Amino acid sequence: MTAVNIAENFDFSSIKRQELFLNLQKNGIDFVIAHSAAINLEKNKPLFSTGEKASRFYILTHGEIRVFKKNTDGSEVEMARFAPGDTIGDFDFARSANYDANAEAAEDSRLIAFPAAPDSNEPLSIDSLAQKDPDTVCCILLNAIIMMTGRIKSTRKLILENMTWVQELHRRAYEDPGTGLWKQIMIADEITSVLKDPAALIMLKPDRFKILVDSRGHSAGDEAMIRIAIILKNFSRKIGQCWALRFKSNEVGLIINNCNASKAKEITWELSEVISEMEPVPAKDDLDEFVFSATISWAIWPDDEVEWENLFSGNYSLLLDTWKEGGNKIIHYVRAA
Repeated sequence: MTAVNIAENFDFSSIKRQELFLNLQKNGIDFVIAHSAAINLEKNKPLFSTGEKASRFYILTHGEIRVFKKNTDGSEVEMARFAPGDTIGDFDFARSANYDANAEAAEDSRLIAFPAAPDSNEPLSIDSLAQKDPDTVCCILLNAIIMMTGRIKSTRKLILENMTWVQELHRRAYEDPGTGLWKQIMIADEITSVLKDPAALIMLKPDRFKILVDSRGHSAGDEAMIRIAIILKNFSRKIGQCWALRFKSNEVGLIINNCNASKAKEITWELSEVISEMEPVPAKDDLDEFVFSATISWAIWPDDEVEWENLFSGNYSLLLDTWKEGGNKIIHYVRAA
């Protein structure tokens, strides 16, 4: 750890109050203090980084520590701020995990680190400490198990007590904010666990959509997608056991359980007719009236393809190829022999 120096005349009394050190006798507390390091951390200097092994934890006595994650674009998302008296990283240490975030001093700070060699501030392994005082280390490890169990139970209790809130978060995570349709990520995370044989995958791509957006603006495209989403959601409600999804930017569709080929074909033709009956975008100035149509591809799992991922990718490729050739068609995907 960079820019960290051993502090002199440090008060280690806060060690006695730590969850990991409960029920330790005086000689046990003395052992912990003897194998702890007092450190000073200057403002903006790192305490630990993402991916680093949690080989010790920290007790903040003065200053402030902030914990944050970095996005792929370099921006930061702050997760928490710790004040004097707070413990940092004890749960990761107890689990022998790697840190999943970064921590640095928000201002000049003072901390106690355990386990660490007081004369060098280097982390000490639990195994090496166990050789010196097995009774104390066993008690610390037992407290770690109790602490993890207690926090897991508390988390489960919190989830159960806030089930409606958790379900709402779950819904928002999978819902496309622009249309209210399910996101494609739902397929990878959820759909394979609820598919019932046979299941239909129906994909739809509006024809000439770029022309609409280029001539009438993105707002016209957004409005059209909302109208198409309403149609899909109406189909979903009418059919039952059906999910209306947004796969890509303007590729949408349905996944329907207990749907054979005959029923799927009927639904695709009805869907095509409803799309073509959408109210056209009126003519404006030198722009002609824009009439809606769609390219639709469909397939049945597992009849047309046993592997769902292959069914999805094959059906999607067929949709794009047909759309590029002019579209306004209904095609059935079947795995090539």
